[in-house]
Amino acid sequence: MKITVVGMGYVGLSNAIALAQRNTVSVLEISSEKVDLLNDRKSPIVDSLASKYLKKKSIDISATTSAQEAYKNTKYILICTPTNYNEKDNSFDTSSIKSVIRDISKTKFKGTIIIRSTIPIGFTNEIQKKYKNLNIAFFPEFLREGSALDDTLNPSRIVCGSKHSHAKKFLNLLIDCTAKKNIPTLITDPNEAEAIKLFANTYLAMRVAFFNELDSFALSKSLNTKDIIDGVSMDSRIGNHYNNPSFGYGGYCLPKDTKQLVSSYDSIPQELIKATVISNKKRKIFLTHHLKKHSAKRIGVYKLAMKQGSDNWRESAVLEIIKKLKISKKEILIYEPHFDKKTFMGIKVISDLKEFKQNCDLIIANRVEDGLMDVANKVFTRDVFGNN
Repeated sequence: MKITVVGMGYVGLSNAIALAQRNTVSVLEISSEKVDLLNDRKSPIVDSLASKYLKKKSIDISATTSAQEAYKNTKYILICTPTNYNEKDNSFDTSSIKSVIRDISKTKFKGTIIIRSTIPIGFTNEIQKKYKNLNIAFFPEFLREGSALDDTLNPSRIVCGSKHSHAKKFLNLLIDCTAKKNIPTLITDPNEAEAIKLFANTYLAMRVAFFNELDSFALSKSLNTKDIIDGVSMDSRIGNHYNNPSFGYGGYCLPKDTKQLVSSYDSIPQELIKATVISNKKRKIFLTHHLKKHSAKRIGVYKLAMKQGSDNWRESAVLEIIKKLKISKKEILIYEPHFDKKTFMGIKVISDLKEFKQNCDLIIANRVEDGLMDVANKVFTRDVFGNN
């Protein structure tokens, strides 16, 4: 069976590789560079398991920039294109999804369209009404950057946002391509599935914000953050997970999804969700003020990405800290091995870690890795557990 995946970000790539274990998968991507990489069996994103599968596994996968080629004789089309948050409209920018569906509607496609991009509540029903001749279903993804393929192969759950038979068939197809047994599944209407995605990510953001505020308190009062978190997390209702302080939540999902949910409430009373967004902003302001007090002449930024094993620094919390430090006239140097330009935001970028460590008086790191252990005395981090 042929399946088409539109978009080669971490969602699209991980879905494509997983499905290619048992199906023929064609990936439609506008970037010819990414297409060439995938066709050469190289991952266009940093994901160690994806790289391993492309090199060693026998999977039927190819990429193209031609929509005609990608859509020919395909049974399912997965849409995995970006839906960035538009601050002016207070909503996701769903133009890429609409464009793909509009193009599909002009073909003779008789299969099922699966939306995997995150969308506003009500979007699937709205687009289905417009294109009554198409079968459209929403399947939210729950993937982490850097381990997206592993999360696809071993999902915490699969939510099917449609009760139609064509969607249920795809649900079974997804299950067949996983490595995990007895995967929890839930079949809902589209609106509920869209809400599940936004509320799940907002809860995670709220948890990050809570432990970050705990850490801000501990740092201000000269208390041991780790001891407090250890004690709090011993309560089984809270749990010892997702509790490592950071510079703030970031990445592709949490910042935009929390804002979208705030907007979705409209006139419905709410304070907690809005407070989560505000808390994340204040966390970065608090840490920047703390860093400004340091006597260091040159501050080094260890990697732009928000977490280990990722090359994505979109909405990374450290970017806002860099902007604020730059305004305060602090001299800054960035170490980022995945950046191929010499400057970022007008700041020098180097890829030699030894040179970076030698030329910085203070190094800020959202997550500490082994390469910094020899200069631990000049590293500023809020990472107390050494994990993401």
